Amino acid sequence: MTHTSTSSPQINRISKKTVWKVVIFLMIAIAGLTYIKWWPYYHKALDAAAKHTIGASILTGKNPTAPDPSWQTSWDYALAYYKSVWKAAVLGIVLGSLLQVLLPSAWLLRVLGKTTFGSTLIGGLAAIPGMMCTCCAAPLAVGLRKKNVSVGASLAFWLGNPTLNPATLVFMTFVLSWKFTLIRLVYGLILTFGVSFYANRVAVGKQAAAQAAAAAADQLQQEPAGSFLQRWLKSIWSMLLHIVPAYVLAVLLLGAARAWLFPAVGETGAGSLLLILGFAVAGMLFVIPTAAEIPIIQTLMSFGLGTGPAAALLLTLPAVSLPSLLMISRFFSKKVLLFVALSVVGIGVVSGLTGALWL
Repeated sequence: MTHTSTSSPQINRISKKTVWKVVIFLMIAIAGLTYIKWWPYYHKALDAAAKHTIGASILTGKNPTAPDPSWQTSWDYALAYYKSVWKAAVLGIVLGSLLQVLLPSAWLLRVLGKTTFGSTLIGGLAAIPGMMCTCCAAPLAVGLRKKNVSVGASLAFWLGNPTLNPATLVFMTFVLSWKFTLIRLVYGLILTFGVSFYANRVAVGKQAAAQAAAAAADQLQQEPAGSFLQRWLKSIWSMLLHIVPAYVLAVLLLGAARAWLFPAVGETGAGSLLLILGFAVAGMLFVIPTAAEIPIIQTLMSFGLGTGPAAALLLTLPAVSLPSLLMISRFFSKKVLLFVALSVVGIGVVSGLTGALWL
C-alpha cells in the first residue's frame, strides 16, 4: 500500500506534463494553420465560387508556355514560389521540430509506429487539416521518422497533405469541374493510403524491422538530454542543415527548366499515352505551392492542352516533387523513395487516361 501511494503522484505528474506538452503542440499547430491556411482559404473559396479562378498560373503566367531557361527565369520562379510558400514553410519547420521535443515517443509509436493499415490510416487522416504542399509537409514527415514512426504512417501524412487537401478540392470544383475533383479524390486516396501502406513492405525486411524495433525501444528508455529550448534549437538546426540547401537548389533548377518540362501541345494529343506519361513525369518532378495545379491546368487547357495530360498533372503536380523527395531522402530508404516516385507517375498516368476518356 505504501509503495502504491508514493508512486501514484509521480505517475500523475508525468502524465500531466505529457498532456501539457501535447496541448501546447496542438495550440501552436491550430494557431499557425488558422493564420496561414484555414482563414485565408475560406476567403479564397468564396472568390473561387464567384470568379471561377484562383489566380494566374505560376508556371506560365498568362502565356501558353514558360519562358526559355535562363538564370533570370530561374530566379523569377524561385521568388514567386517562395513568396507564396514561405509562411507555410516556416510553420512546417517549427511544427516538425516541436513534434520531436513535445510529443511523447510512446504515444506516437503506439498509434503510428506499426506497419498495419490502421497506422497508415491514422497518418493519412491526420494530414487532412494540414493542407500543406509537399515541401512544407516534408519537415513534419522527417520529424515523424526521427521519432521512429512507421514508413507507411509517415508517408501517408506526407502524401495526404497535398493530395487530400479539402480546400484544394473545393477550389477545383469551382474552377475546373466536379469531375476533376472526383478524379483527384479517388486517385489521391489510392496514393495516400494504398501506396503508403504497401511502402511498409518495400521498406523493411526482417532484419531491418528488428533494428527499427530495437531503435524504438532504445528511444523510449533514453531520457532526453538538455533543456527544452536546447533540444528544440538543436532540432531546428538539424532540419535547416539537412533540408533547406537541397530545397533551395532544386527549386532554382526546376524554375529554369520549366519550359522543357511543360512544352506547348494541342488537343490532338489529348489521349496520347506518351504525352500523358511525359506530363506525369514532369508533374512528379516539378514543385508548386498549394493548389497551384488548378490555375496551371486552367491556363494550359485554355491554350489547347488536352484533358488527358491535364488530369495527369492534377495528381502528380501536388503529390511529390524533386525538392520534397530530396528533403526527406535522409530519412527514407532509396528503395522507398523510388517506389513512391514511380507510384505517383503510374497513378498519374491512370488519372490521365481516365481524364482523356471521361472529361
